[in-house]
Amino acid sequence: MFHGPLRVEYLGPDRWRLMEPFVWETDTERVEVPAGFETDFASVPRWPVVFTLLGERIYAAAVLHDWLYRTGQVSRREADALFYRAMRAEGIARPYALAAWLGARLVGWLTWARYRSTP
Repeated sequence: MFHGPLRVEYLGPDRWRLMEPFVWETDTERVEVPAGFETDFASVPRWPVVFTLLGERIYAAAVLHDWLYRTGQVSRREADALFYRAMRAEGIARPYALAAWLGARLVGWLTWARYRSTP
């Protein structure tokens, strides 16, 4: 579950900055995205239908996913799995969460590889 609301400031087209730390925590895992982290709310190309249906309800999970992709602190498979679990915890229906997860699995490797090759 996420602790508190997601607080961001708009920086420009497709760029937002976290105004305070954002935490995902369950009994077995904890991920803290630090204040100052910049996100586009999706590391992978957006599937228009999915994002139209989910809108900002997917943003919390997308910030977490962006952070995990950027830092590489878990495997890509685990980052995508956590993305799915976070969406479901936020009340996103299984078919929509699966569609977003599938998008991450199919094309997320491009973003993952870009972050791994950047010095």
